[in-house]
Amino acid sequence: MSWRTIVVTKRAKLDLQLNHMVIRTEDTLKVHLSEISVLLVESTAVSITVSLLSELTKRKIKVIFCDEKRQPSSELVSYYGSHDTSLKYKKQIAWKEDIKKLVWAELVAEKIRKQEEFLRQQGKEESELLRQYIGEIKPGDESNREGHAAKVYFNALFGMDFSRTLECNINAALNYGYSIILSAFTRDIVAQGYFTQLGIFHDNMFNQFNLACDLMEPFRILVDRKVKSMDLQEFGKKEKMELVDILNQPIMLDGCTEYVSKAIRIYSKSVFDALNDSDLSIIKFYQYEL
Repeated sequence: MSWRTIVVTKRAKLDLQLNHMVIRTEDTLKVHLSEISVLLVESTAVSITVSLLSELTKRKIKVIFCDEKRQPSSELVSYYGSHDTSLKYKKQIAWKEDIKKLVWAELVAEKIRKQEEFLRQQGKEESELLRQYIGEIKPGDESNREGHAAKVYFNALFGMDFSRTLECNINAALNYGYSIILSAFTRDIVAQGYFTQLGIFHDNMFNQFNLACDLMEPFRILVDRKVKSMDLQEFGKKEKMELVDILNQPIMLDGCTEYVSKAIRIYSKSVFDALNDSDLSIIKFYQYEL
């Protein structure tokens, strides 16, 4: 199973040679493609051959490109990720609104549950309000408990003056981490034969990753926990690598210890099965392993 996250941070040439990705800088490094889970191209001074891109796509290796500010800006998404993609597309289009609303309510409840747990561990009394919100969630989250919980949660975590619209190192770190998690979900959605544009709640015509935005919600807390623990006097290479490494963090899922990257795959499949079979009990949520 692939497990390595490769980050290219400076001028380099990447090409393909005998099933290896060759990274040419002052030195030459070879990595077998079977080991690679994610390739993050952080520098705009990197050149990469089409033959390598094609092979990375075939092997379902997630490739993320950064802009001149070294922020994730785009990614490589294959047209087809599974032998039965056409069947999966038909199932996805046929998902009923009732079950989509119920599944979304479950995802929102789990997200708020993990937020409440984190605040409680931090000794924040606002955790009680989040616990109350969980009991008020309706199908489709019609009363927007998620939005209300988010405001309470972030203010409790980072202070009353904090807003997700502020330009600061905390938000830069959160956005960077969320981008990494989103890309991991995009990869697994495509690999399992579904398409990312059609979500169960998110429905933005300009968003290519509506479904990934839906599924990632309970996993955002992993980024929040890491950012809260970081000294963000600056947000540079070291801090970014800490956030990228979240994918290699161990968590508990279905009674087993799994890396986040594999847990995403197991969890995503369980959500798809729940949607296809109209059975919420199928969904497998992770537990944060302290």
